[in-house]
Amino acid sequence: MPGRHRLRATTVLAAAMSAAGAAQAGDREEERAIRGVIADMQAAWNRGDFVAYMAGFSRPGVVFVSRGRFQRDWQGTLDHYIADYGGSSDTRGVLCFYDIRIERLADDAAQLVSRYHLARADEPQYGINTRLMRKVEGRWVIALNHVSSVSTPDPGDRLLASDCRP
Repeated sequence: MPGRHRLRATTVLAAAMSAAGAAQAGDREEERAIRGVIADMQAAWNRGDFVAYMAGFSRPGVVFVSRGRFQRDWQGTLDHYIADYGGSSDTRGVLCFYDIRIERLADDAAQLVSRYHLARADEPQYGINTRLMRKVEGRWVIALNHVSSVSTPDPGDRLLASDCRP
């Protein structure tokens, strides 16, 4: 009898370890997908394509908070970007997201916290984004975006994106 119990326990342990490995692989795949959304948004911003940048946000229901205010919705956020940054590459600057930290909250939800640097000659910005990511129809999008920005870099930021230049 003891041998059968040991075999059963070993089989259960092996199955549990296999399931845990599969879950970790799935988590890594989902994290790569989320990071891909952020990378696509950064590339779109830097080429001046604000509509493609906004593809990373839930449409129409994104909640966007910046400068202590709510933007209206998806369209209001797009309008804000075009009005404030869309005049030229000088006003748009070069955007870099870095120090990206992702925590899965559920199969369809994740928290993303990252630093960003908007490099431009006039009024550079440094700050932190806090985002609630949701998986909607098989695609990760930002459902809630909160931006905290300052005009000078955090002196404790040792990871400041050095390749982010206007």
